[in-house]
Amino acid sequence: MNSALHDSDSSTRERVVRSVLEHGPSTARELAERLELTPAAIRRHLTALLESGALDSREQRVYGGRGRGRPSKVFFLTDEGRAEFHQAYDQLAIAAIRHLLDVAGPDAMKALAAERVAEIERRFNQLRSEQPDLSPIDALTEALGANYAPSVKPVRSGDQLCQHHCPVAHVAAEYPQFCEVETQLFSRLLDSHVQRLATIAHGDGVCTTHIPNPVTPTKIRK
Repeated sequence: MNSALHDSDSSTRERVVRSVLEHGPSTARELAERLELTPAAIRRHLTALLESGALDSREQRVYGGRGRGRPSKVFFLTDEGRAEFHQAYDQLAIAAIRHLLDVAGPDAMKALAAERVAEIERRFNQLRSEQPDLSPIDALTEALGANYAPSVKPVRSGDQLCQHHCPVAHVAAEYPQFCEVETQLFSRLLDSHVQRLATIAHGDGVCTTHIPNPVTPTKIRK
């Protein structure tokens, strides 16, 4: 392969990875349309990214009725793929936070973490106002948006909110207050005692939050 073609392929694959980063798990068709690539071209680049470990794939989750045929595959970023984009920015962010704590003290950490999730809360309240019939968990999932690549998995004891991407994973690994404040926000918005089961910051592949079914009060016999 000549140098010009290799550079072109590398540039296109970077665009594919960045598209998945910005829009969340995507099908080959969505990526091809978004990046204006032919089906053959996107398949070739996806194959290379799967082999390199930057992307992985799974069947697309479909809630409700599903049409005929096999579900489409969606492609999502691995930890290795995320690291390529965030490592330099994370190091800078960690250095800035350390300086902030030295200057302003430990309380500044809580304020910074709260400010980061404020946009999620604002978006959640807007959605609930505009769509009163939207359930709190659906509103939260939509409010998290593409930056977190969220999905909901029903389980026997409730639901699991999965975040397949975390924009501050490496920073949160050093400052877990980011995860704690986010969990507290989820609990408040959903009016539920939620439980964090896994986090990308802790080395898990997905941030998973368990949302228990509402407790039904039992009648007291007289």
